Amino acid sequence: MAKKKEVTVEEKLRALYDLQLIDSRIDEIKSVRGELPLEIEDLEDEIVGLNKRLSNLNDDVTNLDNDISAKKLVIEESKALMKKYAEQQKNVRNNREFNSLTKEVEYQELEIQLAEKRINEYKAKIEQKKEVISGTKDVIKKQEDLLKHKSDELKGIMGETVKEEELLSEKSKEYGELIDDHLLKAYTRIRGSVKNGLAVVSIQRGASGGSFFTIPPQRQVEIAGRKKIITDEHSGRILVDGALAEEEKEKIDKLLSK
Repeated sequence: MAKKKEVTVEEKLRALYDLQLIDSRIDEIKSVRGELPLEIEDLEDEIVGLNKRLSNLNDDVTNLDNDISAKKLVIEESKALMKKYAEQQKNVRNNREFNSLTKEVEYQELEIQLAEKRINEYKAKIEQKKEVISGTKDVIKKQEDLLKHKSDELKGIMGETVKEEELLSEKSKEYGELIDDHLLKAYTRIRGSVKNGLAVVSIQRGASGGSFFTIPPQRQVEIAGRKKIITDEHSGRILVDGALAEEEKEKIDKLLSK
């Protein structure tokens, strides 16, 4: 791994403040997007689940149709057997044979009745499932329309910021190379521990930006000297002087306005 070039404390402070300005801008962009990306992801997952349910319901209807066809075949076979037994009854030699064939006919009649009962049950189930299918299709259409609306909304937001984000990402990496790993980790840790994400703040009217605790004059002189990294004893934020902050803000503003 290539060794990072030696940089002064002032360069590190400028790079840190630049990173802060960049990250704050990224935070603003994310805030504008709000919950849209998560909402879109949830909608996409929901639609996948609904389509899977719809596919299963259609499979159920197909299976029920097949069951109906099978029962109709049973009815046809039973009718054929009944016709066969009726013909055989004309040629019986005794009552025992006649009664035996009569029982076979009765059995086939029961088979037909049972098959017709099952067919009616299957048809009722099909109607129920078709109602659910229709309702599911309506929900899918509604959610797809909502997804398109939110996707278009997000696309519009991103269309306005995509170039800026690419530049921000590129510059973030560039400035990060000027800062040692230990300092970068401290910066990231502080950002994660404060609500507004401000890890590097400037002195404003003699106080630390973000906490507003007054900083002693001697401490302010040290901060303005830019010879070492100084943190606010109350908030833990890294401190920079106002002049440096203004210079870096102007630089980043020009960078983003190109």
